[in-house]
Amino acid sequence: MVYIAIIVGCLLGALVGFNSPIVSYTYSNYLAIAIIAALDSVFGGIVATIKKNFDLPIFLTGFFGNAILSILLAILGEKLNVDIYLAAIIVFVGRMFTNLAIIRRYYLEKWSNMLENRRKKKEAATEGVEELKEEKKD
Repeated sequence: MVYIAIIVGCLLGALVGFNSPIVSYTYSNYLAIAIIAALDSVFGGIVATIKKNFDLPIFLTGFFGNAILSILLAILGEKLNVDIYLAAIIVFVGRMFTNLAIIRRYYLEKWSNMLENRRKKKEAATEGVEELKEEKKD
């Protein structure tokens, strides 16, 4: 079910991206920070799924709340003539890298465990074949 949602979301995003007008330079800061905030929430959701404590309402409120708050910070910074959005970008990107490191470690550990299990099965199979050969000799 999750894979279907991911595929549908990717296809929908691609269709909207190809058919949407180009964002003007005026709004590019707002869009950039909203996308980074949303990606931070997505990576956090993946980590929560890995840790088996994913909660959809928390994910959705974090997804939209982070995006809206970051856009409001960018607007406030523009009004004050201070680049406050840069601080939000640093925080979100830092959290994204932390979450990406957790995801990477999880899948590397899973992959190495799979290889180790294959190696053990292969060793057990070769030991069994050697024992059969010894029994036939006797």
